Amino acid sequence: MNRAMNEKCYSQRRACALVGIAPRVHRYAPNRPDDAGLRERLKELSSERRRFGYRRLHILLKREGVEVNWIGARQANDPVDRLPGGNFTAFTGTKS
Repeated sequence: MNRAMNEKCYSQRRACALVGIAPRVHRYAPNRPDDAGLRERLKELSSERRRFGYRRLHILLKREGVEVNWIGARQANDPVDRLPGGNFTAFTGTKS
């Protein structure tokens, strides 16, 4: 889309209409906090406790003093990284 806007000098509205998305979707900037440390700790815990799910791992994190709700623990422990547009990419270091 940026290529159409830069090379063809299309407006943002026109380029979005050609692709078939709303301009609001193109301008969206996610504001999720960086949770790399949390993901790393969850990988360590899940490799030690292979049968534990995200809810039990959340309890273990809580005991260590990490402040995160169980939804954040589930998203950080998710074996796939969700990309914009519904595409998926697998983690390089999953639990298996």
